[in-house]
Amino acid sequence: MTRPPVRTAPSGAVYFSLLGPLTARLDGHELPLGPRKQRLVLATLLSRPNTPVPVEVLTDAVWPDDPPRTARKNLQVYVSAARTLLGPAGHEGRDRVVHGCGGYLLRIAEGELDTLRFGSLARAGRAAAGRGDLAGAARLLREALDLWEGPPLNDLRDSAGVAEEAGRLEARCLTVYEDWAETEIELGRPAVAVDGLRDLVERHPLRERLRAAWMNSLHQSGRQAEALAVYDDYRQLMARELGLEPSPAMAALYRSMLGRGREARRPAPAREAVSPAAPPSCTAAFTGRPGELRELLEVLGCGEERVVVVAGPAGAGKSALALRAAHLLADRFPDGRVRVRVRREDGTARNRAEILAELGRLCGVAGNASSPGNAASPEGGAGGDRAATAALADAWQEWQARHRALVVLDDVPDEASVRGLLSRSGKCSVLITARGQLAGLVPVHRIALPALADGEALELLGKLIGAGRLRADPGAALRIVRACGGLPLAVEVSGMRLAVLRHLPLAEYADRLDDPSAALDELVAGDVSVRHRIASGWQDLADGDRWVLGRLAGLAEGGGFTLDRAAEALGCGERAAIRAVESLIDAGAVTSPAGEVTAHAALYEVPRLLGLYAHEREGV
Repeated sequence: MTRPPVRTAPSGAVYFSLLGPLTARLDGHELPLGPRKQRLVLATLLSRPNTPVPVEVLTDAVWPDDPPRTARKNLQVYVSAARTLLGPAGHEGRDRVVHGCGGYLLRIAEGELDTLRFGSLARAGRAAAGRGDLAGAARLLREALDLWEGPPLNDLRDSAGVAEEAGRLEARCLTVYEDWAETEIELGRPAVAVDGLRDLVERHPLRERLRAAWMNSLHQSGRQAEALAVYDDYRQLMARELGLEPSPAMAALYRSMLGRGREARRPAPAREAVSPAAPPSCTAAFTGRPGELRELLEVLGCGEERVVVVAGPAGAGKSALALRAAHLLADRFPDGRVRVRVRREDGTARNRAEILAELGRLCGVAGNASSPGNAASPEGGAGGDRAATAALADAWQEWQARHRALVVLDDVPDEASVRGLLSRSGKCSVLITARGQLAGLVPVHRIALPALADGEALELLGKLIGAGRLRADPGAALRIVRACGGLPLAVEVSGMRLAVLRHLPLAEYADRLDDPSAALDELVAGDVSVRHRIASGWQDLADGDRWVLGRLAGLAEGGGFTLDRAAEALGCGERAAIRAVESLIDAGAVTSPAGEVTAHAALYEVPRLLGLYAHEREGV
């Protein structure tokens, strides 16, 4: 991992390196990056390329204990110096470092930063392996590893924030090295990986996947006694340090080597199984949610919370946020990230047997019985099918206890759908997206997705229709996003529609959306329909909740409603009104204040588009 990297920046472009000491080169000449605190600022920005970095994060990186009163002004000086040193970004001459509501953002292209290039090569290598092109995969993964020049950011690790980022980078390197070594073994070239694997196992003795690859490389090289000794050392280490046995997959690999009649197989780790493409409602223009994304990364990244629920109405961008976080957390979960949808395409809930079977396929988990069959039964059928489901459930729990992976359970309809899937022990984390709050799940960390703020919604719209068109009529653009109720799906559909109808003035489209009888008809782009998504959420509600929502939707126009007005509209007493409103809050159909306030003083709201749909269905 120490061969000189192949530089990819074009002539005249700055090339930054984090995979070793922090450096910046221009046409092969190293640039002076200034005093240490300025380098800490630059390293922190480069660690989160093309992403706003909050001022608080930069402050903690530079002054972890006692920041001076002039910290913000000093940061501005460091950023200004970096901006002058590094020059503009790209051929368009845009500022390299920009400041916005989310913090400072450093614009950087893939060919200008070794960590971006490393990630791109690693993804390409894994994709090649998925296509069966093992030779191409080995070449790409090796090229990624060759970018490493030593311990990442080794000159700045006395800063806790930088040290944490360096740890994430090292974890990524280990995962890619494991991918490369396993690919070389499958190609019949195990000897090329033996020495490197031995060195890494010495530094990371409890990392099972590394040890399994070392065992297999030794075995395939004809060094069986050494391979078996590796397992024995690991078994004793696990017992002494953790009081555990090696995983079933590792034990199976050992038994296959003892048999000698069967070719040894590596355990099947959960590689990146998070879909790189979001559902149809989630375009590549992921925008906004900086606070929620930061909270999600902090909660899952620190490992203190094992279950997180991201809740919000249909079209709020829950899946997009979850997928974004999962990709950013790759280094925290060396055993993989997997995503499973808990609903079928028609919106109905999948049974536990189906979900367990898919998790088993993605993670290489196998129960002790045949695969569950009939999807009509809640547990996959009677008799043998129930036994198969139970075996899969036990195997899944055992797998979670021995691995550190992130499991994304997407679009969960209710608590019962996931209770048997959550880890009871170990270091696996589960990220759940759901329309309702799933109040029956404890202990969990909950993140509610509100409507996008005007600025975030306008930024999303601008990415789809172009900043110039947005600036031409900012008032009409603001009317559009507000008519969408700040719902990301609706803003995206508006943008997709306007991108096709380039002749349509924004003011005219805003007029259409302002018309309650026409708004949902306008929010359709190709096969993506806001009405269809809202209808799916409507079907989740109980019949009584639908009736209540229809009555309350009329009150929500003009800024929300109070509990007294809800009781009057429902024709019931105070307690019944409280129960009705809180039932809809739990289902994600009514929003309430984020801070503590009495039920009578609270102002409740029904999202605009959901209210329009309720009018359609209930005739209110």
